[in-house]
Amino acid sequence: MKDSDSLKDYRRVRHLAIRSLFEIIEQSSEGTVIVDKDARIVWINERYARRFGLEDPDRAVGQPCEKVIPGSLLREVASNGQPILLDMMDTAKDPLVVMRLPIHDDSGGVIGAIGFALFDELHALSPLLKRYASMQQELASTRSLLRARQAKYSFAQFIGTSAASLEVKRRARRSASTESAVLLLGETGTGKELLAHAIHNTSPRAHKPFVSINSAAIPETLLEAEFFGTAPGAFTGADRRGRPGKLHLAEGGTLFLDEIGDMPLALQSKLLRVLQEKEYEPVGSNQMIKSNVRLIAATSTDLDAAIKRGEFRADLYYRLSVLPIEVPPLRDRLDDLPALSEAILEDLHSQHELDPGAMAMLGQHAWPGNVRELRNVLERAALLSDDLQLTAAQIRAAIGTLIPHEGGALSRRLQPVTNETYSEARDRFDREFIQAKLAQCRGNVVLAARQLGLGRSTLYKKMAALGIAESR
Repeated sequence: MKDSDSLKDYRRVRHLAIRSLFEIIEQSSEGTVIVDKDARIVWINERYARRFGLEDPDRAVGQPCEKVIPGSLLREVASNGQPILLDMMDTAKDPLVVMRLPIHDDSGGVIGAIGFALFDELHALSPLLKRYASMQQELASTRSLLRARQAKYSFAQFIGTSAASLEVKRRARRSASTESAVLLLGETGTGKELLAHAIHNTSPRAHKPFVSINSAAIPETLLEAEFFGTAPGAFTGADRRGRPGKLHLAEGGTLFLDEIGDMPLALQSKLLRVLQEKEYEPVGSNQMIKSNVRLIAATSTDLDAAIKRGEFRADLYYRLSVLPIEVPPLRDRLDDLPALSEAILEDLHSQHELDPGAMAMLGQHAWPGNVRELRNVLERAALLSDDLQLTAAQIRAAIGTLIPHEGGALSRRLQPVTNETYSEARDRFDREFIQAKLAQCRGNVVLAARQLGLGRSTLYKKMAALGIAESR
C-alpha cells in the first residue's frame, strides 16, 4: 500500500514540475505556441500573436503554424519527434532565439510540438556569443601558428649520394629516434637547418611544434626575453599580459638553436639549466616553469676554439654534443653537384640545363658559401641566360670571384705544415682565406661578410679570434 502511495506522490510531483516548468518558461519567454500532430496551432499566447500581427490569439487556432509564423519548424518537430533545443529564427522585426520540443502522449507517441521564443534581442546572448567568437578566433590563431611552426623539410630534401652525405643522413636519422640533444656543426650554407627540420619530422615529436631561434640575428638585450618569455610588466615597455618565449612555444616539440656559438655567456648558463633541470624562469618572474622540449643546436663557429677563448661554456658544449653531426662543406662532396644542381633548378622552376663544361666549372670552385652559394650562382646564371643550355662561361660569370678548389691557391694553403695540429691548420686556413677575401673587398668587412655568407658580427669575431686587424 505504501509503495502505491509513493508512486502516486512521484507522479504528482512530476506532473507539478512539468506544469511549473511550462509556466516559468511561458511567462519569461517572448512567446509560446503549441501545435498538434498536423502542425495546426492549438494555442498561442498574446505576446506571440501580437508579434505576428494578430490582436486576438484565438484567430490563430486551427491555422497551419507556417501561415501565422513564417519560417516555423514546428511541423518538422511534430513529425519526427526530434527536439530543436536552440535555433535562430528570422522574423519581420528582429531575429529570435527559439527552442522547439515534441509533445508525447502517455504511450510515448508524438501528438504535437511546443515552441518557445526565448529572446527577441540578441544582446541578451552577447556574453555567450562573444565568448564563442573569442574561442573560435583563438582556435584559428592556434591552428595558424601550429602550421607556421611545423617542420618544412625531410631527409629526402638533403640531396646527395656521396659517402660524406650518406654518413650525415645516417647519423641524423639515428638521432631522430632519441631524445638527446643534437649538435650540427658545419660551415654556413651546408644544410644544417634543413637537417634539423628533417630530424624533427622523423622523430616521435613530429606532430608537435618546431620552433627556431637564431642567436646571431637577435640583439643580445632582447635574446633572453625572446628565449624564455617575459612575465606581465617585467620591464618598461613590456607587454602587460606577459609574452611567451620560444621555449614555451616549442613545448612538447623541438627547439632549434641556430648559431648557438653566438649566444652570450649569461644566457648559456640559463640554457644549461634547461638541459639539466628541465625547467626555466621567464624574465621578471619568480615562477619556475617545467619544460619538455628536444633541443637541436647548430653553429658554424669552431666551438673548441671558442671554449679556449672563454666565449663558450665547456659544460654546455658537453651537454649539447651528445650526438654531434659534422655537416661537410660542398667542396668535400663535389660528387653531389649534379644532383644538387638539378634539384635547385627544379625548385627554381627553371627549364635550364647544365652542359658538361658548365658542370666541370662548378667543380673547380671551392664554394665558401656551400649549397646556399650554389643556389645563388645557378639562379643568377639562369636569369641572365637566353639559352636553355648553360655553358661554362655563363657559370664562370655567375660565380664572380673563382676560388680554385684544386691546383690553385686553395690547395696550396691546405698543404699540412710539419707538427701542425688539425685545429692549428684550420685556423691558418681560415686566417689566410679571410685575409684574401678582405683584400679582394679592399677592407670592406660588410661586403666580405656578405660574399663569405657570414653575419657581420660573426666575421668580426672570427677576425678578432684569428688576430686579423681591420684595414682602414
